[in-house]
Amino acid sequence: MAPWFMVGIICGLCFVCVSGELQRLEQPAKGDGSLSFLVVGDWGRRGSFNQSRVAFQMGKIGEKLDIDFVVSTGDNFYDNGLSSEHDTAFEESFTDVYTAKSLQKQWYSVLGNHDYRGDAEAQLSPLLRNIDSRWLCLRSFIVNAELAEIIFVDTTPFVNTYFLDPEEHTYDWRGVTPRKPYIINLLKDVDSALRKSTATWKIVVGHHAIRSVGHHGDTQELVSHLLPILKANNVDFYMNGHDHCLEHISDTDSPVQFLTSGAGSKAWRGDVKQLNREGLSFFYDGQGFMSVQLTQSDAEIVFYDIYGNILHRLNASKQFLHSSI
Repeated sequence: MAPWFMVGIICGLCFVCVSGELQRLEQPAKGDGSLSFLVVGDWGRRGSFNQSRVAFQMGKIGEKLDIDFVVSTGDNFYDNGLSSEHDTAFEESFTDVYTAKSLQKQWYSVLGNHDYRGDAEAQLSPLLRNIDSRWLCLRSFIVNAELAEIIFVDTTPFVNTYFLDPEEHTYDWRGVTPRKPYIINLLKDVDSALRKSTATWKIVVGHHAIRSVGHHGDTQELVSHLLPILKANNVDFYMNGHDHCLEHISDTDSPVQFLTSGAGSKAWRGDVKQLNREGLSFFYDGQGFMSVQLTQSDAEIVFYDIYGNILHRLNASKQFLHSSI
């Protein structure tokens, strides 16, 4: 039987879905083939906890870099996601905060654990795009940005604690259960997408960290199940939120660079784990965000604080990343 295809247009955004594969979204690069975008996570607090100050600096850096889009690493709305598609928190924490002209670009978002505590499917609803056309959130999907392919992975269902010891929290697992086949199929889809990719840069985005020295530390379920796929497919960058900090950690036996950008609002000052600091290049326990600039041969990753100060810069050539191991 021939595979089932779905092609659609949502507010000018083209997506293609093949049964058994992740949805693929097309994002054109600049005329010169380069790409630039911002990464922010753990932000949705109606402007409080310095969310508005982070947004202001994002606007300035976004204009300077002429960004193509913004990536959100999840925990988009605190404390318990959205209650429905009509929850005013969507506009109060997103539309009314990220008002700079340079941020009126496509936002690609994944769900975080706090998003699953509300109506998770509300954030996936195309109805939100009628309110703000920038918004696009799916569980797992691919953004084909020509010289880069960015695979967004729904990491919350991987974490055992949310199922075995949810404490007082209630999670919206619609679309996820039964959990085991959901995870198995997702890992197969991610591996298949990475194997087929011919992009110069391979990037994976998830909410939870694979490596972190922040509050939550390493996510062992991702270390066991997702990281081997990233290594086998020569992924360049894994970008995440969850820990409310900014981090850069280099893998010790592969080119993968672990980049945490989860400092979009409330931060955890002084909350640093001393375990597994191997490969740590940078850690900041305040609010901020990250920029990414890519060409065919080079990458520049920059971390900023709420004043727009540069805290850390990673300049790396594609050749260096893959020859340094």
